[in-house]
Amino acid sequence: GGLGKSQSPYAWSKAANTELVRNYGEWFGVSYVITYFYNVYGPGEIAGGPYATVIAIFKEKYKHGHPLTVTSPGTQQRNFTHIEDTIDGLLLAGEHGQGDNYGIGSDAAYSILDVAKLFGREVVMLPERRGTRMQSPVDTANLRALGWTPKHDLAKHIGEFVSKHKDVKPVEKRILVFSTTFYPIGGPAEKAL
Repeated sequence: GGLGKSQSPYAWSKAANTELVRNYGEWFGVSYVITYFYNVYGPGEIAGGPYATVIAIFKEKYKHGHPLTVTSPGTQQRNFTHIEDTIDGLLLAGEHGQGDNYGIGSDAAYSILDVAKLFGREVVMLPERRGTRMQSPVDTANLRALGWTPKHDLAKHIGEFVSKHKDVKPVEKRILVFSTTFYPIGGPAEKAL
């Protein structure tokens, strides 16, 4: 924990919480396991609000026929982990793990743009956001040493979703032209019509 902790308030708070758990364990002799989740997807994922997942957001946009939006540059890499693999990792770490650095994540990294393309829908690029991590490397060595391996594949999951919702058509695009010029003076917008 703590890699890039000054990149954003979110990263800083995660690092501070990890440090608190470590210190509490040392101060009071309490056994602990610190796990790290990597973009959990699957049943129960959150599609709206500040804790929405990228996969759930893409699914909602797809179901409503909207283009998928990706924050520029789109090359930011993430590892995605199915909820069932995450639960298996938590149970194993909780039962047999000790200490820090139990990453629960798939080894396969995807760019956010590549994930959007798996849906086969139009992609609209949004402006870059300050503090966006370009990579989020996964270290699963401690959990794998306990016998954990992910069983689910993101591309297959998205493919099954798209097949189930294949009848959803993209929303028709409409263009609104608004002009502030007054008759009889015609501006570029009027001339374009």
